[in-house]
Amino acid sequence: MTKKRSLKSARQAGARFETLVATWLKTWVDERVERRHLAGVNDRGDITGLYHAGHRVVVECKDYGGRVQLSQWMREAEIEAANDDADICFIVAKRRGTTNPAEQWVITTLDQMTTILTCATTHRKEK
Repeated sequence: MTKKRSLKSARQAGARFETLVATWLKTWVDERVERRHLAGVNDRGDITGLYHAGHRVVVECKDYGGRVQLSQWMREAEIEAANDDADICFIVAKRRGTTNPAEQWVITTLDQMTTILTCATTHRKEK
């Protein structure tokens, strides 16, 4: 029987995962990286202190017990990046079966990836 996750246990899992990711990035990318705390409607992402070629980077961390909600997560990351005046955002999602931070999933859009690779401002999709 699968145990249903309570709101408290979900928040604890999320906080642990955010700390895991922030510690990894602080160790391997920039010592100024830190985990942010919730800011309500004006949330600016879970991890701060990251920059790429002068661009602010927002990281949104997700530990949903193996469930994946990419569209919802990406919308959330993009809103939080806008709240933080960041050009780049991506999601780090918990990968089932491992707690090794190096093995977690990193998710972004092609637009965001292009920004990272070209060090230019975002290339918004044409409609």
